[in-house]
Amino acid sequence: MKTIQGIKAIEVVKLVRPLQILFWLAIFLITHSFMRGADHFLKLTPEALGKYFDLRWVLIAHITAGGGALILGPIQFWNQLRVYSKRAHRIIGLLYLLAILVSSVCALILAFTTSYKVNWAYAFSLQVWVSVWIITTGIAYWTAINGKLIAHKEWMTRSYIVTLAFVVSGLLLKILLAKGLGSFEEISPSLFWFGWSVPLFIYQVVLSVKASR
Repeated sequence: MKTIQGIKAIEVVKLVRPLQILFWLAIFLITHSFMRGADHFLKLTPEALGKYFDLRWVLIAHITAGGGALILGPIQFWNQLRVYSKRAHRIIGLLYLLAILVSSVCALILAFTTSYKVNWAYAFSLQVWVSVWIITTGIAYWTAINGKLIAHKEWMTRSYIVTLAFVVSGLLLKILLAKGLGSFEEISPSLFWFGWSVPLFIYQVVLSVKASR
């Protein structure tokens, strides 16, 4: 029995390609940067949390679950794992959905409360962003339970693009602020729209090109 399990483990390891390892490494580094950037919130003091102090546990849940979604998402695109174990693929998928459910609900609470302390444009950009996150993930789940596998893969990709956008927009925001290209209040709404809308548009173009061939 142990020998059979050992052989299966070796087979799974062989299924991991170098490009996949590099991709997961990049995701890990991005997630690490995201989580490190939120370290100061763990002090749970009014000084560290600022406008988030009254909703500090909502913020912590949003960040923690969001980090989990960032890590779990790429595993869903590992085709060999799905072929090797559909059960593992489903379990990881459900964990990803649960992580997004927790993180998105918390994000909605923050988008309709603390965000208005920045300005209306900032709050509205977050509200739309989180809505797109919930909708893309919800459709991905719906297509999965209805056996629409191709559509499921496409909507899972859209869901993860929006998930990853939270980190990408944050990194771009830090760069632009460091270069003195505007204040947080001025440039954050535009970057938040850019972070998910442009990648989704590019992905849709790629799908259309593939379909036309």
